[in-house]
Amino acid sequence: DNEQWTIHGDPTEGALLTLGPKLGLDAEHEADDLPRTDAIPFESEHRFMATLHHDHEGNAYIFLKGAPERVLELCHRQRRGDETVELDEDFWRDAAGELAGNGRRVLALAWREADSDRHDLTFDDISDFTLLGLVGITDPPRPEAIEAVKRCRTAGIAVKMITGDHARTALAIGRDMGIGDGERVVTGGEIEDADDQRLAQWVREVDVFARTSPEHKLRLVRALQSNGGISAMTGDGVNDAPALKRADVGVAMGIKGTEVSKEASEMVLTDDNFASIVDAVEEGRTVYDNIRKAITFILPTNGGEAFVLLTAIALGRVMPITPVQILWINMITAVTLALSLAFEPPEKDIMMRPPRPPKEPILSLFLGWRILYVSLILLAGTFGLYIYERESGADIEVARTVAVNTLVMFEAFYLLNCRYLHRNVVSREGLLGNRLALYAIGLVVVFQLLFTYAPPLQLLFSTAPLDGAAWLRVVLIASTVFFLVELEKVLFKGLNREARGLEPRREEEA
Repeated sequence: DNEQWTIHGDPTEGALLTLGPKLGLDAEHEADDLPRTDAIPFESEHRFMATLHHDHEGNAYIFLKGAPERVLELCHRQRRGDETVELDEDFWRDAAGELAGNGRRVLALAWREADSDRHDLTFDDISDFTLLGLVGITDPPRPEAIEAVKRCRTAGIAVKMITGDHARTALAIGRDMGIGDGERVVTGGEIEDADDQRLAQWVREVDVFARTSPEHKLRLVRALQSNGGISAMTGDGVNDAPALKRADVGVAMGIKGTEVSKEASEMVLTDDNFASIVDAVEEGRTVYDNIRKAITFILPTNGGEAFVLLTAIALGRVMPITPVQILWINMITAVTLALSLAFEPPEKDIMMRPPRPPKEPILSLFLGWRILYVSLILLAGTFGLYIYERESGADIEVARTVAVNTLVMFEAFYLLNCRYLHRNVVSREGLLGNRLALYAIGLVVVFQLLFTYAPPLQLLFSTAPLDGAAWLRVVLIASTVFFLVELEKVLFKGLNREARGLEPRREEEA
């Protein structure tokens, strides 16, 4: 493909097929000379793959590849040049360890002759092999995966690597990716011998698990959950389905994943790229953030309206806003100002925050305070300016027009505050970072001018034109919400412990 080699299927098989021509072997020619008759596919339980072949003279051979320690158990001899000699097991174990320590995935290759009339392969045939050698396969992590692990760490997400590779290979790969300390690793054999309490301790302290089976993955997920962690598990095989189903978020591979694993998962990666998971986390946090921002915007504005009407009733005053005018406010602001918050870009620190507890209410005590605080500001400004207009001799229509415009302008200024719930927005990015918010504010201003000066709308909503001095009072009073909310953010930032004490503690996500 454009003079570039591409692999279709399993990467390990592709690497071996690439190695063949480098050794002077032709894959198609070898397949014609020794056609495959039967096979035992690779399974993590037995950690090898075996194939049965016959040549055209009727001779049968069994070829074996798999984990070095497993293949060495099945071998008694080794090839040395053209000779077959007794197996030097210590030499090969040291060689495999050296390759694994350099971050290579190691396979051992072996063969034996079989009865010529043998046409099916069983586990009883898997013994008495002659070792041919070791193969070290380099599978460097993608640069974006390394960066994704760093982003996970800053986001408070612990990344655990669970692999079927040799322990030293796993440590080397983990070291390259920034997973683990490069020294501590737990193997599948240790997992089998450990009780649940010990395993729960390991998942808190260790990030790299090697020579694991799908059953071990399931136990590790349960151990993470027993510690109160929220687990997301990746997998692609049929045997991974139980662990994917058990995890809080099962993530299947879309390219090399089986249909069973995809059915058992909540999410499927179409590109099989770990970095996509981190992007999904960022997108999820952004959506959740924007929902909270929209709620924090909508509820105080509705609360301000309600408080204005209740205060007028309590004081025996004429209603500052009529029902039809309330409908106008809600209709205009809902389809412009509130909607623009749904398109807020991610905040710069969104992947630097710890994960939120899954049971955390979307409306926390802190946001409840913010809603009450802003509602009272809107009440004081809107009702106060309405009273001022009435006491100054203005007609009821003029006073009501001032009240409606004040309330809407309050919402326009408060929209800017809501771009960041905790951070200060007095910056170029804070004020101008969301063009849709600026367009929405501009559109609202146009609507309010029509509401105030267009004769058909004056007739429909009982409004009256305002002079320049009235508009100046409206803008000055409405702008106070912006400064008061920013001042509140500064005060809460200075009293960080008290502010955070109003919100539930965040838990670690794994």
